Amino acid sequence: MKIRLIFSFLVCSAAFLNAQEKPAELPKPVSIDASEFDSLQAAFNALPESGGIVRLPPGTVEISKPLVVSSAETRIEGAGASTHIKNMNETGEPALIIAPKTIADDPKARLWRIQLGNFRISGNEKSGNGIQATGIQEIFIHGMSVDHHGGHGISLVNCYEDPRVSDSILTYNKKAGLFIDAGHDIVVNGNHFEENQDGVICTDAFNLCMNGNNLDDHLGNGVVIENTYGSVVSGNMIEECNGTAIILDRDCYGITLSANVIAHDMEGGIDLRDAHGCTVSANTFTLVHKHSVRVGPESGRITISANNFSNSYMGNGELKRPAEHEKPISRDMGTGVVLEGAKVVTITGNNFSGLAAEAVKADAKSEKILVTGNIVTDWGRVEKEAKAFDLPEGKSVSVSGNITD
Repeated sequence: MKIRLIFSFLVCSAAFLNAQEKPAELPKPVSIDASEFDSLQAAFNALPESGGIVRLPPGTVEISKPLVVSSAETRIEGAGASTHIKNMNETGEPALIIAPKTIADDPKARLWRIQLGNFRISGNEKSGNGIQATGIQEIFIHGMSVDHHGGHGISLVNCYEDPRVSDSILTYNKKAGLFIDAGHDIVVNGNHFEENQDGVICTDAFNLCMNGNNLDDHLGNGVVIENTYGSVVSGNMIEECNGTAIILDRDCYGITLSANVIAHDMEGGIDLRDAHGCTVSANTFTLVHKHSVRVGPESGRITISANNFSNSYMGNGELKRPAEHEKPISRDMGTGVVLEGAKVVTITGNNFSGLAAEAVKADAKSEKILVTGNIVTDWGRVEKEAKAFDLPEGKSVSVSGNITD
C-alpha cells in the first residue's frame, strides 16, 4: 500500500512539474520592414495586437493626414535623422497619433509599452502636434527630432505610468516642445529644447524627474509646472527665455529646483506662483532680469539656499556684458529675491553680487521670513538707493548673520 501511495505521489508530482515547466504559448515576434509596404500606415496596420517592431528606412515621406499606431508592445525604429516624416497637413492635424483603437468611446482604454526611436518628424505652422500620444503606459521616446509643428512637439495625455522622453531634440514648435498632462513617475532627461513657445509644460501630474536638459531661446517660458507634487528639476541649462525660466503654479508642493543654470531670462528666473514646501537650492542665476526668484502670495514654506545670484562680472573690475545695449537681453543685469505676500520663507547661505537693486525685497504683506548667513556685495548698480535687504519690520521677520559690502 505504501509503495502504491509513493508511486502515485511521484507520478502526480512529475506531471505537475512538467505542467509548470511547459512554456506558455506566446505570439511570435513580428518584425516589419516598412519599405516593403505601399505606405507607412500600411506597415503600422500590419502589426498584430501583440505588437512588434516596424523599421523605417532612410528617406523623406510626406503625409497629409495623421499616421496612427494602436498596437501594444510596439517599437517604431528609424535610421536616424535621415528617416524623415514630413507633415504637410494645414488643418491642425497631428503627424503621429498613438492611442488605443477604442479611446474615443472609452477614455480609460490603455495600451502598454510603445517606443519611438531614431527618426525625425517635422510639421508646419498650420499643422497640429508632432507626436500625440493618449493613454499609453510606459511610453518611451528616445533619439527623436521633432520640429516646426503648429502645436506641441510631443503631447502626452493620460500616459500615466512611467512616461520617458530622453536624448531627443524638440525645436521651433508653436506650442510647447513637450506637453505632459496627467503623468506619473515621469522622466525627461538629456533633451534639447530650442525656440519653442514654451520648453516643457507638465500639468496635473506626479513625480516629474527632469534632469540634464538644455533649454534655449524660448519665445515664452522654459519650464511650466502646475498641480504637480514630489518632483525634481535639476542640472538643466535654461537660457534666453523671453518669459520665465521655471514657473510653479496651481497647487504645486514638495518640489526641488536645484543645480540649474538660469541665464538671460527676461521675465525672471524662478516664479513660485502657487507652491508650498518647495526648495530652491544651488542654482546659478546670471543676467536674469526683473527677479531671479519670486515667491508670490499663494506660496509659502519655501527654502531658498546656497544659490548664486550674479551679473556678468569676470574679475579685475571687468564686465562681459555692457550696462547699456539696444537689446535688453544683452545688457548686464543681476537680480535677487522678491517676496510678494509670501509666508514662511527661509533665505540662507546665498551669494548675491553685481545686482541692479536689492538682494532680497519683501512687501508689507510678507511674513515669517528668515534671512541669515548670506553674502551681499556690489548691489544697487541701477537703483543707487537700494538696500541690501528691504524687508518689513515685525511680522516675525528676522535678518541676522549676513555680510554686506
